Amino acid sequence: MTRTELKRSAKEQIQGKIGTLFVMSLIVFMILTACAIILVIGSIATFIVVPAFSLSFCMIYLKLTKNEEIMIGDLFLGFSATGKAVWLKIITSFFIFLWSCLFVIPGIIKQYSYAMGFYILAENPELTAREALARSKEIMRGHKMELFILQLSFIGWYFLVGITFGLASIYVAPYINATTANFYNTIK
Repeated sequence: MTRTELKRSAKEQIQGKIGTLFVMSLIVFMILTACAIILVIGSIATFIVVPAFSLSFCMIYLKLTKNEEIMIGDLFLGFSATGKAVWLKIITSFFIFLWSCLFVIPGIIKQYSYAMGFYILAENPELTAREALARSKEIMRGHKMELFILQLSFIGWYFLVGITFGLASIYVAPYINATTANFYNTIK
């Protein structure tokens, strides 16, 4: 699929579902805000729930790409693999940090190598975090620049989010996430 086709598909997939996706984002925002208010325990809770919610959103957007119905309850699908999601986040961050110590560019390249880890884990919850990371490296071989250019193609949308003080993200975030899920489906 071309970049234009990925984006067109994403627009069709999120059509009529923006409200549900917005409510999901609002729920996550409120949960993370509550965690931030609580000092030490909140930091630990945030450390655990952010990767689980990231996994949930990958599952949700993969459902959208298959034209399956999504529900508010899907927001908690990723919690069934919380440990794996947390470990995936830890090892991904650790390896990106190590590569960044060499120089900034290798760190950025590795970030793109590991970019599909959560999608792989969302689609294959039986995998370990290391296996998901290894598969991400495999499928991103030869596709890192494509993902970079795809993300760069949203620059105008990012400006729109900025000048609307975040209000446009109600549409832009689902659009970008659905496009990324379509990209994953194309390269896997």
